[in-house]
Amino acid sequence: MARLSLVLIAMVMLFGVKAYAEDLATPSLDDIDYPEEEAPSAKEVELGKVLFFDPRLSLNMKQSCGTCHNPDLGFGDGLATGLGTMGGGLGRNTPHIYNLAWNVTFFWDGRAGTLEEQALGPIQAAGEMNLPLEKLIPRLQAVKYYQDTFKAVYGDGINKANVGKAIASFERTLNAMNTPFDQYLAGDKMAMGPEAVRGLALFEGKANCVACHDGANFTDNSFHNIGLKGDDKGREGVAGGKDMRGAFKTPGLRNVIFTAPYMHDGSEGSLESVVQFYNRGGDQDTNKSSQIKKLNLTEQEVSDLVAFLGALTDPLEIKRPKIP
Repeated sequence: MARLSLVLIAMVMLFGVKAYAEDLATPSLDDIDYPEEEAPSAKEVELGKVLFFDPRLSLNMKQSCGTCHNPDLGFGDGLATGLGTMGGGLGRNTPHIYNLAWNVTFFWDGRAGTLEEQALGPIQAAGEMNLPLEKLIPRLQAVKYYQDTFKAVYGDGINKANVGKAIASFERTLNAMNTPFDQYLAGDKMAMGPEAVRGLALFEGKANCVACHDGANFTDNSFHNIGLKGDDKGREGVAGGKDMRGAFKTPGLRNVIFTAPYMHDGSEGSLESVVQFYNRGGDQDTNKSSQIKKLNLTEQEVSDLVAFLGALTDPLEIKRPKIP
């Protein structure tokens, strides 16, 4: 069974095609695939949290991971497309980082295969935090807190692998697991209002959102061209194959109410406009996924779907750490 699952995940990552659909569910901490099969200690998570909010991780020390992934803005930045530490614009929307603990591929185009790899990517990316890792390590080694804590947590001290491990350990704790939807699944039929209940039926039925937004985290971890205008190659730029042109990763939907604007290009400013986009079957047909079709939803049905998306909300309170 495990061998079959690995084969199916490989198919998803390579071809963007999911061979099976998962029922909507509540995430389980038991299903997190921790490195070395061991959950991080509280000290490792705290170290990762401090690093996440430390502007030393950018070249000019003006930007931290938490600048773009701002907990007050749904771990996004509220912009259509992001800004780098030097002030330059980025080509894509800053994705939220809720429930990444269960993901198998990262970034809009899936270019990272682990959360540790993802954590290090923006730090060294020229357009983003713009800091080569060989320059980051001496910065951290000059800080006593980092000297002591890296040694205590990892034994071998500060190196780029351990920086990635620490940040990823913190990110794996950013989980929305007790939403009204989860309470509804657990048997509390009053947890969701009538609109949201109707929206759930539409999500799984007429609107067929579940074709891509399935499982416990409402993502198939795959890539689809949903009919957005633009010339961004998306997954094609990583995996090749013209069938992947304009295809982007299906984002998870937990806490989606906090993460506007939406889509890889930030072109939709509200959940209602997102649903209307799908309702009209996208905006262009070139290489568009066969899953994207006109839905013929009524205005009430659009409202019901938005109500259901709102029921996927479990706010996380993150207290920013003191930076050493």
